[in-house]
Amino acid sequence: MKTIGLLGGMSWESTVSYYQAINRGVNAALGGLHSARLVLASVDFAPIEAAQHRGDWDATAQMLVESAQSVEAGGADFLLICTNTMHKVAPQIEAALSIPLLHIADATAEVLQADGVRRVGLLGTRFTMAQDFYLGRLRDRFGMEVLVPDAAERDFVHTVIYDELCRGVVSEASRARYVEIIAGLQARGAEAVILGCTEIALLVQVEHTAVPLYDTTAIHAAAAVRHALD
Repeated sequence: MKTIGLLGGMSWESTVSYYQAINRGVNAALGGLHSARLVLASVDFAPIEAAQHRGDWDATAQMLVESAQSVEAGGADFLLICTNTMHKVAPQIEAALSIPLLHIADATAEVLQADGVRRVGLLGTRFTMAQDFYLGRLRDRFGMEVLVPDAAERDFVHTVIYDELCRGVVSEASRARYVEIIAGLQARGAEAVILGCTEIALLVQVEHTAVPLYDTTAIHAAAAVRHALD
């Protein structure tokens, strides 16, 4: 079994989901008392969030590079960045490591392609929905058409992530509004919707909408298990 490296804490709420999903996946595959071999660096999210919102991506890259290097030094065979948004600085992290990075957008796109989905809606932080580091990868590497909510809806989705979900708050009112936004993406032609922030699955699950949902946390974790056991 390979050792999985996790760069987490962004937020720690979703990192819990990663840890649980990966260990359950390994146990399901191997049985008995088997669990995953893991090295986890969980960062303090506050300075990273502050740098995100002032647009200082170089500072976030430096913080995450240092933590990623500690994961590699701890014996990890490959790395997962346990957040969609911070894949914005994935190239800087990859350049600083000698172990491979398992990219969350690639893992998600491969599942979408296998399911025959070509036009997909995307929910995430404002950065993920508006910037090209994620949308462009899905489009250019995988030929997908990606739809995002309008500006006001993007603001709502973003605010709920940082002010509620990252703090462990799950609101019925926010869930209802997310479901409306998902329905709006479907009405515009989305065949499915990517939950492109690792916290969103804490709020919206498959039972809340008839629109097919792709939980990037679950997909990324499952890809890690396959890679570790390959």
